[in-house]
Amino acid sequence: MTRLAIISTHPIQYYAPWFRYITRSTDLEIRVFYLWDFGINPQVDVGFKQVLQWDIPLLDGYEYEFVPNHSSAPGVHYLWGLQNPSLVSQVKAYNPYAVLLMCYNYASIYRFLWQWNSLAIPLLFRGDSHRLLQPTGMKAWARRQFITQIYHRFTACLYVGKANYDYFRYHGVSEQSLFFSPHTVDNDRFFTQTENAKQQATIWKQELGIPSHDRVILFAGKFEPKKRPLDLLLAFLEANISGVSLLFVGAGPLEADLKSAATGHSNIYFAPFQNQTLMPRTYAAADLVVLPSYGSGETWGLAVNEAMCLGRPVVVSSHVGCAQNLIHQHHNGLIFPAGNVSALANSLQEAFSDGERLRRWGEESLKIVTGYNYTQATQGLKQALDYVNSL
Repeated sequence: MTRLAIISTHPIQYYAPWFRYITRSTDLEIRVFYLWDFGINPQVDVGFKQVLQWDIPLLDGYEYEFVPNHSSAPGVHYLWGLQNPSLVSQVKAYNPYAVLLMCYNYASIYRFLWQWNSLAIPLLFRGDSHRLLQPTGMKAWARRQFITQIYHRFTACLYVGKANYDYFRYHGVSEQSLFFSPHTVDNDRFFTQTENAKQQATIWKQELGIPSHDRVILFAGKFEPKKRPLDLLLAFLEANISGVSLLFVGAGPLEADLKSAATGHSNIYFAPFQNQTLMPRTYAAADLVVLPSYGSGETWGLAVNEAMCLGRPVVVSSHVGCAQNLIHQHHNGLIFPAGNVSALANSLQEAFSDGERLRRWGEESLKIVTGYNYTQATQGLKQALDYVNSL
């Protein structure tokens, strides 16, 4: 049995079910080393600007241990938020065949990479960065050289999609050491709740005051600059589509600006942050889900996976990492140039110009996302381990 150590920042709602799947469905023996306990205990989320605790189990069904974090201000939003001096010793004590890192841009990981003997116990990396917005200049050149050196420490890398594959290749990772391990969510959790979620969504829309005959555009997530919720609001007003409401679900630093901009527009609605058990209902309330992010921060957009699990058509910007994989233009949604409000408005008009086609787009979304699952993600991981073993 191959013993694999996995290093992750903290328990994450998208990864925990994958770790359970690996434990239950493969001959791999894994232990996850967490560098912070966010999500397990109530703590402030920097993006949502509120205290939260996930309401689904994140530690069940697989081995894990927490590595004490000595940071004076724990978090994953900056370099020094994870400082775990005992990381190397704890992973060594597990005596793994290989180590899979799910992150690297933190003080603890840099220290780990400096101290770890990767010739004795190889390192793997699974990342999701992209270069859909391509920086230029000396700073960008220096960053490329630095990241390239980091990736030289890994024997194999797992890429989650096409944009991420291109990012690895740009930073010198060889084609033969790259393995496809797609980003996915717990598809089955959404599939099994679809019918109940639709019933709940009908009641919820009534509670929010959305007219029963209106179709709904949904933005669900953090109200923060990189996700550009204001772009969507402005595009919605410009599109001026009759019989369509806009629903913002979430919280964050732009909440006051959004509500101010929505003043006087009766077809724009707001709902507070919805925890994980309520997300199927949230997507079921939508006829179209939009993610208008700008920049390199939207490395994938797992909300798109979730929406597609509920059979929802999707409009995303060209800077959303999953766009090239999950959005098939004019088949299950649309991709518009990031930051272009008028182009987004045109996309909204096009989406709602044919109701029957929009419904078919949703059906196609469900077909596409079915192929992005934990089985496929695990297959890539096992291929990477086989490659390491062959060297």
